[in-house]
Amino acid sequence: MNDNQTSSQHNRLSTFRLADGYAPVAGILFTLAFAPFNYAYLAPLALIILFSSWRNTTPLRAMLRGCLFGLASFGLGVSWVYVSMHVYGGTHFLISSLLTGLFVAFWSLFPALAGWISVKLTPKAGALIGHPSIWLLMEFFRGHIVLNGFPWLLGAYSQLETPLSGYIAVSGVYGTGFLLALTASFAVSIVQNKRQRLALSVAVVVLWGAGALLQTIKWTHAIGDPMRVSLIQGSVTQDKKWLPENRQNTLRFYQAMTQAHWGSAIIVWPETAIPAYLSEVYDYFLLPLSQTAKQYNTDLVVSVPAYGGSNNEKYNAVIVLGKATGMYRKNHLLPFGEYLPWQPLSGFILDRLNMHLGNFTPGGIDQPLLRAGGYPFVTSICYEDAFGDAAIRGLPDAAFLINVTNDGWFGNTMEPHQHLQIARMRAMETGRFLLRSTNTGATAIIAPDGSIINQLPLFQATALTGSITPMGGMTPYAQIGDKPIICLTLLSLIAAIMLPRYHRSHAAI
Repeated sequence: MNDNQTSSQHNRLSTFRLADGYAPVAGILFTLAFAPFNYAYLAPLALIILFSSWRNTTPLRAMLRGCLFGLASFGLGVSWVYVSMHVYGGTHFLISSLLTGLFVAFWSLFPALAGWISVKLTPKAGALIGHPSIWLLMEFFRGHIVLNGFPWLLGAYSQLETPLSGYIAVSGVYGTGFLLALTASFAVSIVQNKRQRLALSVAVVVLWGAGALLQTIKWTHAIGDPMRVSLIQGSVTQDKKWLPENRQNTLRFYQAMTQAHWGSAIIVWPETAIPAYLSEVYDYFLLPLSQTAKQYNTDLVVSVPAYGGSNNEKYNAVIVLGKATGMYRKNHLLPFGEYLPWQPLSGFILDRLNMHLGNFTPGGIDQPLLRAGGYPFVTSICYEDAFGDAAIRGLPDAAFLINVTNDGWFGNTMEPHQHLQIARMRAMETGRFLLRSTNTGATAIIAPDGSIINQLPLFQATALTGSITPMGGMTPYAQIGDKPIICLTLLSLIAAIMLPRYHRSHAAI
C-alpha cells in the first residue's frame, strides 16, 4: 500500500469519526428544542445533521450514529427518571443510575433502528422520502406501541410555536412530526444535490408557508357562554403525600380551597388529590362536599383511587360531585408505575431491588363521558394526555378537556415542563379548551390554539381561576385520527424503496 492510499484511508477514517461525533451533538440539540428550553428551530437542525450522517454510509454506521443521537437526546431529555426512582422512590443511587441508563439505552434503540433501516432499505435516491418516513414510523412505534407507548420527545411537540403548528389540527402529532422530518430531509438534499436545489427550496417554503396559513383557521366554534373554572394545586410533595399523619391536613386544605371558590361552575382537583381510597373518605368527607357543591350549582371534579369488585381490583379514578355525578377509571396505565409488563420477570427483579410499584386495573375504552358545568368532557389522568387518539374518542360530544396529573414524582426537573407541552398538543388537536390540574405544577388553562391562558408557578399551594368556553365542531385530525397518516407514511416508504429500483431496472434496458 502506497503513501497516497494510506493517506486516503486515514482521511476517510477521520471523516467517519467526525460524523460519529456529530450524532450526539445533534441529539443534545434535538432535546434543547423542547420545553423548558424551547429552542424550536434546533429540532430540524438536529435532524438535518442526523439524516446527513446517514447518507453515503453503511447500515451499521448509521445504526451507531442513530444510537449516539438517542443516548444524548434521551440522556438529557428524560434524566428526570433518576429523580423519580432515587429521590421519591427511595432506590439506592447506584441502582437508580443503572436503571436510568438502561431506560435511556432502550429508547435509544429506536433512532438506532431508524438509521439501520434507512440506509438498508432506502440508500441514495430513496433517502429523500425514505429517511423521514422511517423516522416517523419509529416515532409511532415508540410512542404508541412498545410498552404501552412512550411518547416523550416526539418531534412535533417542539413545534408548537412554529408555522408547522398549523398542521397539528389537521394531521396530529405524527403527521406534523413527519413534516418536520421531511423538512430536514429536503434541507440535506438542498445542500448535497444541485439539480434539485431550487425545486426542494420552493417545496420547503410552500410547506412552511401553508402551515402559517393553517394557523389562521379556526376549526371549532363556541356552543355556549364562557364559564368560570377553578383549578386547585395542593403542592403536596410525593415523599409526604401518603403519610397517614398528613391525610387530614391534606383534606382540610382541599376543602378550604374549594369553599373559597364556590362561585366557579367547575372546580378541579389534581390526580389522587385524596391520599386514601374512595370508600375510606366518601361518607364523612366527599358526600358532604357533594351536597354543598350542588347547593352552589357547582361541579367538583376530584381524583381518588378506588376499589373495584374486590381488593385486588384497583382503579386510578376521577369522580364528579355536585349537580352531576359519575366516575372515570384510568385506562392507559403507566408501565412500571401502575402495572408491571413482562411478568413474572419484571416483578421478580423489582422485588429483589425492593421496589414496590402500583398495580392498577385499566378502566376500559368505552366509558361514558363525565359531565361538568352542564357539558360532557374528555377526562385524562396523568400521562393519558400524551395520546391524541384517546382525546378524540369523546368528540364531537365533549365540549372541553380535563386532565388531572401528579408530576410530583419528578421534582423541579424538565418533566413538568415537557408534560405541559404535550398537554397543549391535545388542545390543538381537538380544538377544545383544556383544564389541567396538577399536584405540584404545571397547573394551567389552555386555549384551543394551544396557548396558555394562565398558569400557576411550580410548588405553590394555591388555586388558578379563569374562564373557558364550551366548544363544538371537529378538527380534521379529530375526524381521521392517526391511522391515515401512518398508512400514507407507509406508502411513502414503499415508494421510496421501489421507485429508485424501478428507474434503475429501466435504465439498464
